[in-house]
Amino acid sequence: MSHDLTLDQVTPRKSFPRKLALGGLVAIILAVLVASYISTDIDPFKLYAKRQNAFEYLFGRQLNDADKQAAMDQAKRLPAIIAFEESYQAVKAEYAATGRTLDPVAMQREAQKRADARMETMTPADRDRIVQSEYDRIADEKTGGYFPPETAWPHLMEYSKALIETVAIAIWGTLIAFVAAIPMAMFAASNTLELMVQGDGIWQRAVRWFGQFAARRVLDFCRGFNEFVMALIFVAVIGLGPYAGVLALAIHTFGILGKVFSEAIEQIEPGQVEAVTASGAGPAQIMAFSVIPQVMPLVVSYTLLRFESNVRSATILGFVGAGGIGFLMFDKINGYLYREVCTMMIMVIVSVTIIDYLCGILRRKFV
Repeated sequence: MSHDLTLDQVTPRKSFPRKLALGGLVAIILAVLVASYISTDIDPFKLYAKRQNAFEYLFGRQLNDADKQAAMDQAKRLPAIIAFEESYQAVKAEYAATGRTLDPVAMQREAQKRADARMETMTPADRDRIVQSEYDRIADEKTGGYFPPETAWPHLMEYSKALIETVAIAIWGTLIAFVAAIPMAMFAASNTLELMVQGDGIWQRAVRWFGQFAARRVLDFCRGFNEFVMALIFVAVIGLGPYAGVLALAIHTFGILGKVFSEAIEQIEPGQVEAVTASGAGPAQIMAFSVIPQVMPLVVSYTLLRFESNVRSATILGFVGAGGIGFLMFDKINGYLYREVCTMMIMVIVSVTIIDYLCGILRRKFV
């Protein structure tokens, strides 16, 4: 009985510091959550209060009388602008054909006379057609909104070509990263590095430590920079185009895949490695017939996952001039052509869905 009482007395003494430490940890977590909640200005009711703004942003707004009048006033000026521009180009061509010195002031005066004459000979029907077309364009621009999306066939063809370029950027960025990450992961994993540099001497241990340290720091550096920042750098170095996007994705993905592959290699079953080693196989044969087969399911699965992610990332890289559909999307956003942006967003979502389905088929074959 005295022994039982001693255990009952000792157990609370041991558990009290643990409970105290657990309570302190919970208090710290709660304090961090409260502080971050306040600093991020989270308000569940703010989105509901702004629901009208969201509706107008997505579906457009109703034009008031002032908006319609401003659009009509602007549209009525278009026939005169067209007549002057055509007349000016005709006068400029005549000056160049006759070898006369280009005099901008005289050319503008002559163009204005011809434009006035054209306006007098223009039929009311032609003028109304131009004005109405321009009014519809201005009113549509003032209305805004993403829906309904643009469905004109020439636009769809243009977006499809840009989307194919985006997928190509993701393919090559992922492929280059995959090819480079496999050998780098061997150096970043301690067990495979022991196979390549065998021995327990001080020099062997030093080489293994330095090799693993250098490999892991290279991977840290590559994935430490976001692909968006890398795309900015490569666009500044090699210019606009998809090649900058490929390099940015390849370097960032290389750092991620190398990290994941090295951790998977360190978790392999050592019994298979010992069995192949006992058969007299060399380091290369051990890796080919024991290490790689064990990590291949994870390698395939995560590489396909990164490819799906890179398709979305390649879209964003176009915003800085790295090619693909993102370049067009950024241009349309700056021009307030949100319906065309909506069409491109839908095309990207559909393409990612298709790629996810195809990657799932490949994943089931290897995993």
